[in-house]
Amino acid sequence: MNTIYIVGLGAGDLQQMSLGLYRHIQKEKHLYVRTGDHPALHELESEGITFHTFDDIYTQYDQFEDVYIEIVNQLLGEAKHQSLTYAVPGHPFVAERTIQLLIEQAPGQNIELSFLGGQSFLDSMYTALKIDPIEGCQIVDGTALKRDELELRHHQIIVQVYDAMIASEVKLTLMERLPDDYEVVVATAVGSKREEIIRIPLYELDRVTSLNNLTAVYVPPVKEESLLYEEFDTLRDVIATLRGPDGCPWDQKQTHQSLKKYLIEETYEVLEAIDEEDDEHLIEELGDVLLQVMLHAQIGEDEGLFSVQDVIRTVTEKMIRRHPHVFANAKVKDAEEVVTNWDEIKRLEKGGKPGESQLDSIPKGLPALMAAYDIQKKAAKVGFDWDEDAPMWMKLQEELGEFMLEVKKKDQYNMHKELGDVLFVIVNLARYYCLDPEEALRMTNTKFTNRFQKIEGDVRAEGREMSELTLAELDEKWEQSKSIYK
Repeated sequence: MNTIYIVGLGAGDLQQMSLGLYRHIQKEKHLYVRTGDHPALHELESEGITFHTFDDIYTQYDQFEDVYIEIVNQLLGEAKHQSLTYAVPGHPFVAERTIQLLIEQAPGQNIELSFLGGQSFLDSMYTALKIDPIEGCQIVDGTALKRDELELRHHQIIVQVYDAMIASEVKLTLMERLPDDYEVVVATAVGSKREEIIRIPLYELDRVTSLNNLTAVYVPPVKEESLLYEEFDTLRDVIATLRGPDGCPWDQKQTHQSLKKYLIEETYEVLEAIDEEDDEHLIEELGDVLLQVMLHAQIGEDEGLFSVQDVIRTVTEKMIRRHPHVFANAKVKDAEEVVTNWDEIKRLEKGGKPGESQLDSIPKGLPALMAAYDIQKKAAKVGFDWDEDAPMWMKLQEELGEFMLEVKKKDQYNMHKELGDVLFVIVNLARYYCLDPEEALRMTNTKFTNRFQKIEGDVRAEGREMSELTLAELDEKWEQSKSIYK
């Protein structure tokens, strides 16, 4: 069985390398290095030591992962014929993707791996930056940086910032979480004679000319609380503080029951912001809905029943479970089939049995107009529905007639029942024409409000009161307002 001996070249000059590693490299006849651009290799080369680099592979592929895969394939191919040494910058187990690929693939090809060690750049980095990693330190790959994985309260060391292109991607990712002028540190060849430390505002990151394979970017922990206001953990801490012993008396006394009305109010304010097409207003109102969610979750946590993690986990699991066409192998033709699958999965999740009613899943607290729509939609799924609109119009005439009879009798109870029947048929017509009756009525409410407020403003401008105008005068002004609010 042949062996690939794996050596870490350290973070800088040859003098940092241990004597044992140096002697191993001196004796090795088959030395391969991921990149020849390393201070220690320059010195070894001057001593007459020869090696094969994989630098040419970097120009053959657009993705770094493809580069690493090709390097590993070539190493394994060579190792089938002879044992060899593979040298990488720094330490083999710090920011070295090719090593992980070798670990995955070498056993299956009957090739042994022997790790001889190396010095990580991290020790030199801690020294150069004068930071203590025990305070919290996150080391991430600049070629695969994800905004939501960053712990802004910790020291951030971003490695593999090889060139301006990667630096630009890192910059843009960081600017999603940090101010453009947030100070970062570009550290190159730390611990060597070529060590360079540059402090710059974030927006200049991709303008640094000394970027190379020995460059890392350091992002200091965020200390200014206002910069953390968009972080979920900050919001959670604020809510916990408000509900805590030294918090707000109003927040402390709230219960699930007492907050019900606020959730409804905030939801309708979101709808208003959507209708206004006002993004700033929408941001504010969505925040108010999120506040309600966080308050309910904090109450659950205070009572030892559940936390916001339970809420998030539940909805995440549900979204994955109910979208098998996205997260599994199910196939769907269109959005309508997605809804059908959703309803069936939901029914099975709720422990649905063949004998249960189609209407059991409709929430009891829905507004009556929305409930009527959902009731009819559920009934229609099993064929209990009209195929055309003519019978519906006839039914509407019939219900209007019955309502008028009760009006003549002045029977309030039966008037309510018959008016309900009229509205129910109107909902059926709306559904047939693919209209949302709740939305339609809300649009009319908004239109009426705008027109009425226009009349109020005009009357005030005339120095009069609404009550002073005759119905004919009000009607005239109403017609004028209709030309503005249609």
